[in-house]
Amino acid sequence: MLPELTAYHTTFVWLGILLAMIMLQWLIASYTKASQPGSIPGLPPRDAGHRSFVFRAWRTHQNTLENAGTMIGGCLFAVLVGADPGWLAILMAVMVLARIIHMVLYYQIATEKNPSPRSYFFMLSWFANVGILILGFVALFN
Repeated sequence: MLPELTAYHTTFVWLGILLAMIMLQWLIASYTKASQPGSIPGLPPRDAGHRSFVFRAWRTHQNTLENAGTMIGGCLFAVLVGADPGWLAILMAVMVLARIIHMVLYYQIATEKNPSPRSYFFMLSWFANVGILILGFVALFN
């Protein structure tokens, strides 16, 4: 690791976990969908309801991809502008752990209820991501 970045070691650990989680979700979503009879590559699962694990696995991955730009981008922005490494590591940990819990709950709970238990962890992750962006802007303008 570059000496200038050693202060961000823990942040990079959490970023790596986030990327590994996205890859795991992709594998689970792709495998479960491909295992279905008549599955067509590139199309959403045929059973578009939360009662189907195939649908929930696909939506979990899609939801993470929808948020990946700001999660990964926010982290890199904060590192590049020299945000406080301690606070950044804490916010990354909160964001990634909340996304992992969101993923597990999405896999386990078949509900159309909103908010569902996973919604709270989605919002916790979202607020941590906002905190990362604020941390970056504070560093940028100081």
